[in-house]
Amino acid sequence: MKTDTTPFVPEVELTAGQPQPIAANGGRAYTSLDVNGDAGTTAAVSDALEQIASGEGQAVTDFIENAPPGPIETPWGKGFRRYAECLAHIESSDMQAPEGGLALPLHYTIFNAPSYSVVPSNAIWNDPDRRADAAKLAKDERDNARRSLYFPQIMRDARRISEYYPGLSPNSPECMDKLGLSLASCRSQCQNFYDSEEVRSVFYAEMEQLLLEFFPDASDALVFNHDVFDKDYEGDRTEDQDAKNPGVNANYANLVHNDLNDNSGRVRCRELLTRNLRNFGREQQYTEAEAEEKMSRRFMSINLAKPMETVEQNPFVLCAWPSFADQPYINNYRVYDDRVGETTRFTYRPSHEWYWLPQQQPHEVSMLKCYDSVKDGSVSRWSFHSASIDHSAPADARCRKNVVVRSFVFF
Repeated sequence: MKTDTTPFVPEVELTAGQPQPIAANGGRAYTSLDVNGDAGTTAAVSDALEQIASGEGQAVTDFIENAPPGPIETPWGKGFRRYAECLAHIESSDMQAPEGGLALPLHYTIFNAPSYSVVPSNAIWNDPDRRADAAKLAKDERDNARRSLYFPQIMRDARRISEYYPGLSPNSPECMDKLGLSLASCRSQCQNFYDSEEVRSVFYAEMEQLLLEFFPDASDALVFNHDVFDKDYEGDRTEDQDAKNPGVNANYANLVHNDLNDNSGRVRCRELLTRNLRNFGREQQYTEAEAEEKMSRRFMSINLAKPMETVEQNPFVLCAWPSFADQPYINNYRVYDDRVGETTRFTYRPSHEWYWLPQQQPHEVSMLKCYDSVKDGSVSRWSFHSASIDHSAPADARCRKNVVVRSFVFF
């Protein structure tokens, strides 16, 4: 298959009414700074080092570490260094959650600027001539994890969405359009979710079929990779990209974020259709022109999360689009050797509308939107999400064991 080697640079597609993102490079994708096919990765590393040198991130780290004991005043409200401190505040404030809900601390960034994460596979880590740069980047990565605080939020039971939005079923595409999240059901035939080959051959097909049935107007669905989460797993956790094995995650993403944004939704889709870049699913054979035509119609990126057993601890929580549609997102750039991914983070708002599934069952599938090409404001563009700690769970509650697949749905 012959493809054009010109880097794909999407137009920035802000949702109607959405403010400009907090981003580098004027909000444009780093593919706009491509040099000799590097997809802008050289420019991204350079920008990361320049930001470190500016001291902007260090100032936020110092602000948190030097603050006196107790709550920390931020432009968005009172935050807390530790989960227990925020929980004590929730209890003393007598925050009330609706039936099936729970008030709990969530981790938000307070670094109101773009951030960078140079992934472990990047060649810079093994380049003896760049040890000084690598050390700076490694320190900044550690520090960036500390540039966040816990803030109080209320979880609502997603199974009760129709109580909050009369006439809106949580198990419907209308719910996804309005809130950026929805629920589905799957009793999978996959016997071993730790076997990446079985997940690809069995579970991917099940999820693609689920998506096509859930969205009756869809023409095609592509599940392209997955992650397995199990803190207590005792087997081999090793990731092997060449073997299309994501490994097993011991850590849960305990930070409010979204996996894609205005740029990366289109860039990631194009990478899959024309280059099969990190595609664990069905091989794609689109030319650039064919991909352009396919992406000229509506398409969405949907993450689907299914437990292997009833979730007792570390539940997955989702935020509804209407409560942050007018809020700027903050770019986080994930720098590979051949691509710069863009994820997003968000600062705290007490009015964020959060949902969870208490005691999520193995057949219950959480669905969240990471991107939608429709930008006129008529539908949700995405949801943001996080892991959380359920303080109401028993001390011996088992940590979440689940599989998350990522997909694109085309119309």
